[in-house]
Amino acid sequence: MNVEHDRGEMVALQLRSRGIRDPRVLEAMATVPRECFVPDKDRWRAYLDEPVPIGSGQTVSQPYMVARMAELLELTGSEKVLEIGAGSGYSAAVLSRLAREVIALEILPELAGRAQDVLARLGYSNVIVICGDGSVGYEPDAPYEGITVAAAAPVAPRELLLQLTPGGRLVIPVGSREEQELFVYRREPDRFPGSPAGGCRFVPLRGARGW
Repeated sequence: MNVEHDRGEMVALQLRSRGIRDPRVLEAMATVPRECFVPDKDRWRAYLDEPVPIGSGQTVSQPYMVARMAELLELTGSEKVLEIGAGSGYSAAVLSRLAREVIALEILPELAGRAQDVLARLGYSNVIVICGDGSVGYEPDAPYEGITVAAAAPVAPRELLLQLTPGGRLVIPVGSREEQELFVYRREPDRFPGSPAGGCRFVPLRGARGW
């Protein structure tokens, strides 16, 4: 397995060819070792165009979806970002290359512990993994310039919208358990306009504002 070759091919064929244009996102995706965030027995699947199971009914999202959600946040490098659904820690690692600080929430203790261990071992020092109910956000470190949710919600939780800075963005899959639309919400002075960004399919969001 030549991971550098596979990673480069993933960026070229799965990301660039589908319209991912942000050079910082492409660089992050070309740099973060996705194979380190999947189970050893599935490392051969790390750069395939598909999600990879990580146990407890959860997955590492498809590479394109990780890149697409990161690009929709429009990060410049100075932001504090909240990630809901840390899972394996892979998306948090990508975001760590794009933002100043990443707070990653994971509701399942076994996944939270494993993600923190992998991120620390690989040197992603600007990511903190916290075990907790991400469906209501994380008030102690709010507000955030960006919030991303790697699980599908029935509606965008108001708690998350209120934890955005003015102009901040929430990227979240919204819909039924079986089928969702990716939405981008932006905080304005007296409203939170949302715009669709394409169909998607995620595991259900767990917690008080999830399923």
